[in-house]
This record gives sequence, C-alpha cells and structure tokens, in this order.
Amino acid sequence: MHALMTKSLAQIVNSNHRAAAVFEKYQLDFCCKGKRSLQQACTESAVAVETILSELEETAQNNSDKVVINYTNLSLSQLVDIILAKHHTYVKKEMPVIAQYLQKVASKHGDRHPEMRKVFELFMAVKEEMELHMQKEEGVLFPRIKELEKQILSGSKVQLNITYLKSPISMMEQEHDHAGSAMAEIRQLTGNYKLPDDACTTYRLSFAALEAFELDLHQHVHLENNILFPKALRLFKEQEILSLN
Repeated sequence: MHALMTKSLAQIVNSNHRAAAVFEKYQLDFCCKGKRSLQQACTESAVAVETILSELEETAQNNSDKVVINYTNLSLSQLVDIILAKHHTYVKKEMPVIAQYLQKVASKHGDRHPEMRKVFELFMAVKEEMELHMQKEEGVLFPRIKELEKQILSGSKVQLNITYLKSPISMMEQEHDHAGSAMAEIRQLTGNYKLPDDACTTYRLSFAALEAFELDLHQHVHLENNILFPKALRLFKEQEILSLN
C-alpha cells in the first residue's frame, strides 16, 4: 500500500474509483491538481498520509458496488458521451436553480451574513464561465476529439496538427482550474457549507446544492483532465509516430 505514496491522485482514482470519496473527505484535489503524488498532496494539505493510506485500503477491500465503470477502458467517443449526458446535463439543470437560491439568500440574509453576497457573486461568475466553457467543449473540442478517433478507426491518415487538440485542451484545463478555485473559495467562505443557526429553508437548499455541485465538478474535471484529454493526446501522438515510420 505504501507504493501509493508516489502515485498521483489521478492514477489512484483511475484504478479505484472509491478513492475519490476519501480525497473529497480530506479536500485533496484529485481533478485540477490530480498530477501531484499522494505524498505531496498530503504534505501540502497537512494531512497524515498514513490516515489516507488506511482509508484507501478499506475502500479497496470494499466490493459492495454492483457495477463499476472503468472509464480508462472506454473509447474517446464513449467518454465524451458520458460527460455530456451526465455532467453537462447536470450543470445546465442545476446552475439556474442554485443561482436563484443564492440570490434570495444574499438578499434576505446578506446584512447578517455578508459573506453570502460574495458567494452569490462568485457563483454567478462560475455560472457564466461554465456556460461558455460547455459551449466551447460541445462546439469545438469534443467534435475534434470524436473526429480524430473516427479517422483513426477508419484507417485514414490523420491530417491534423497537434495544436488542433492541444490549444483547446490547454484552454479547457485553465478554465477548469478557475472554476475549481472559485468553488474552493465558496467552500471556504461558507466554512465547509456549515449552516448558521438562523438558516432558512432556502439557505439550507443552497448549501446542499452548492456542495453537490462542487462534488460533480470534481468528478467532471477528473474525467476530462485525467482521462479524456491525456488519452486523446496519446492517441494522436501514437498515430503521428506510425505515420513517420
């Protein structure tokens, strides 16, 4: 198990999906910062690596899930379709609802809890950015990834430059970092979504929705940053090498 200390957070989650829950519990970022080793992440977050290793071992022994999807074995098109169906659909549905909740909370409770005005401001920025972000993925990057895979599977010679994928991927990763940082700031402002004593129903709903949204964002970004994007770039490079031989 100590061999895990030198593995990246992304590698650990890819081989054991239950590890994500452990990393969420201790706020170890396995999506945007998933390239860090477990040892490095624990050191930076002042978390005892032995504790994480122990809990990871427990999850590895727990085989209660009936069906486990190994995302690393899926094709690029399958990954894209899952991201669209599961995460893009969720984000589009939830963001307007959360925005409405937060607007009410900031308006009614902003005097007693001024941090909620900042939370509302931050989330509205995330909402605007995510809407544009998903448009770019759906209109540019994802079609390019699918086209690349289609050309390779058909046996056609890939007539594309690496920047065709690298440029939009780099942009998407930067936007993932920005959204993740904004949600982390919201978590900090709300004290890890700890409700005040005078919280009304809308206040409670907004915190529950924000926490669920952040969790989905982590899973969403992990699928793209640590599985889809590297796999697409690796496939491109492999075909580039073959074409030179």
